[in-house]
Amino acid sequence: MRVAAPKVAAVVINYSGKEVTKQAVESLRRMTYPNFDLVVLDNASTDGSPEALAQDFPDLLQVRVEVNRGSSSGYAAGFRWAFANGYDYVLLLNNDIEVEPDLLTELVKAAESDPKICCVGPKCYFHGDRQRLWSAGGILRFRESITRERGYGEIDRGQFDQNADVDYVNGCAILIRRTAAEAAGSWDDLFFICVDDADFCTRVKRQGFRCVYAHRAVLYHRVAYTTGGYSPNRNFQFGRSGAIYVRRYANPWNWLTWLAFTAASLPVAWLREARKGNQAAAMAKLKGILEGLRISIPPPPRLTPPASTSPTWTADTSASAPAGPGVSAREP
Repeated sequence: MRVAAPKVAAVVINYSGKEVTKQAVESLRRMTYPNFDLVVLDNASTDGSPEALAQDFPDLLQVRVEVNRGSSSGYAAGFRWAFANGYDYVLLLNNDIEVEPDLLTELVKAAESDPKICCVGPKCYFHGDRQRLWSAGGILRFRESITRERGYGEIDRGQFDQNADVDYVNGCAILIRRTAAEAAGSWDDLFFICVDDADFCTRVKRQGFRCVYAHRAVLYHRVAYTTGGYSPNRNFQFGRSGAIYVRRYANPWNWLTWLAFTAASLPVAWLREARKGNQAAAMAKLKGILEGLRISIPPPPRLTPPASTSPTWTADTSASAPAGPGVSAREP
């Protein structure tokens, strides 16, 4: 008897990026995986994105969030929605991406090879330079920046052409098994943007599961389209999220290395950016770090598995039932 392919919700997070989201939808609709639903999670857009997408793609399912609390809140809403509605996996995606048609097939293939594999990510290239790697899986370290991408900026010569366990999977494109959600809890919107992917993967791995890079799954990323370059807002959020991650997971040695690298890197960044008139970006990171050290940090949000008789359930906030084609469900 042929076993049905696991059911996947491919959820694209959009905030006021209707043109780039249209391009992502066009690419994702070409995926050849036999059992997936494509969903756009609209994170309170103000540019008419839902209407524009509905006009161009009448059968596209959209879920709307009424209040934007950062990209992490959009990811958290898409995460809850998918598992509330019975999917075996959720594929969370940035909107600034293009994919090869077999992306999802290869991600699910890697995940299904071992029930302990609960987070899977693709080989990511720079969209504008399709031989230059953006990420071949993630590395975690307690330095001035918590996360780092394997192979970043390298020309692809096959050096990452094998699947591998990694510290974390970048949220640009992360396939998550339901088992991971039930064991590790929900996506945490405390982070606003940045490091939320590392946080979730850390919790998953502490539950005994694996995070894996699948080299045959390929994606092209319009890097920094959403968060911008070396800007004050971006750096504030990176500093804040990094400090939260350190507070949640660091041991004494991790604290020492993080403080040392941070203390050494901030003056260097200020001097470098001052020559460009952009020293405010370096100062913003310091302000973000101080904010992350100051705020109260609640435990990670829980996710309760659905009852066997019910197709929907609620986590830390309520989740909508599925909407029909071209209709928008709403996520509080």
